[in-house]
Order: sequence, then C-alpha cells, then structure tokens
Amino acid sequence: MVPAASTAISVDEAILVEQAQSGDMSAFGRLVTKYQDRVLNTCWRICGNIEDARDLTQEAFLHALESIGSFRHGSGFYTWLFRIAVNLSISHRRKAARAVKLSLHGPDGPWTGDHQAGRLVGRVSSDPDDPPAKLSAREAERLVLEGLDQLDDDYRTVIVLRDLESFDYQQIAEILDAPLGTVKSRLHRARMELRSRLEPILSPG
Repeated sequence: MVPAASTAISVDEAILVEQAQSGDMSAFGRLVTKYQDRVLNTCWRICGNIEDARDLTQEAFLHALESIGSFRHGSGFYTWLFRIAVNLSISHRRKAARAVKLSLHGPDGPWTGDHQAGRLVGRVSSDPDDPPAKLSAREAERLVLEGLDQLDDDYRTVIVLRDLESFDYQQIAEILDAPLGTVKSRLHRARMELRSRLEPILSPG
C-alpha cells in the first residue's frame, strides 16, 4: 500500500521507530520488512541495475540504522528513509564509469513489476487509453523503461517516485528536499522529455 497523503508518521510506526532508537533490532527489522521491496524497486529504477540496487538497499537500511537516533518524528519515517535511498542511488549512478543498461529482470527471475511500466506508458503515450497497436504491451514497457534510463538524474528520479512508486507531490518534495512547485514543474518537464524521446515509437500510426 502507498502511504497516505499526509506525511505524518503513523502511531504504530512511531512506536517501532522509538523502539529502534532505543536499540530494539526486532523493531528495526519490522521497519525493514515494511519498506524493503519499495526501497529496492526505487533504487533499481534509479540506478538501472538490480544487483547494484540490492547493495544500495542494504546500504540505505544500514545508514538508516546508524542514523536513526537523529530521526525526528515531525516527518514520515518513510520519506526520511527514501531520501537516504534516493541519494545513495543517484550518487552511485553518477560515480559509475559506464552507462548502466536497464535490466527487465526482477530479483527472482523475469520482470513482473505489477504493470508499473505499463502505467508509465500511459503517462507518455499520445493515447494513454490505447497503447500503440504496432507494439506489444511488453515491448512498449521495455522501450519506455529504456527511455527512462536515458533521462538525467533529476528527471528520472521524480518520475520513479511519482509514476512508478505513486508518492504524492508533498511526499516527493520531502524525499528530495525540494519545494513543491519545483517537484511539479520538474515532473512535467520530465514527462515531456520522456515523451519526446519516445514519440516516434509511441505515436499512433
């Protein structure tokens, strides 16, 4: 489930965080279980490589564990956690000496990403209700994800958080530590750039 629009930490989660801050590793383990799949997916979509994403996910949770004492309950734990994961993923990608080719295979075999890329096809296709007839749904998704991989870090990240992970604008603003207006304008420009890259293959006809 996507967190509610409000970024205030839930009561149950607040208790887990407090317990983790007191050294309760089982409480921190429950926080890991709650968010590890979404953190992994976010790292993967940003860095472009599933094996690197696994390492980044572990690193993000390690950073969170080491820094949990500094977490303040005025914001959501998940936005704090995702900020760590996003920053690590962007830094990793920027340090890479070569371009990373996006893999369409998930952690346990062939990619089965619950139609995330299909939703993204709808965002950028000129007819979102009808994917291009000349392409199979799978092929359209593959091409869109490859196009996503070609965007710069800021654009790719905001599309991953909004269109693939379904965070709302306020949550994204907190994760990226950016003004709300910046998030909205950046997302608009990112979608336009992705669409322009894919226009020849996603346009009908």
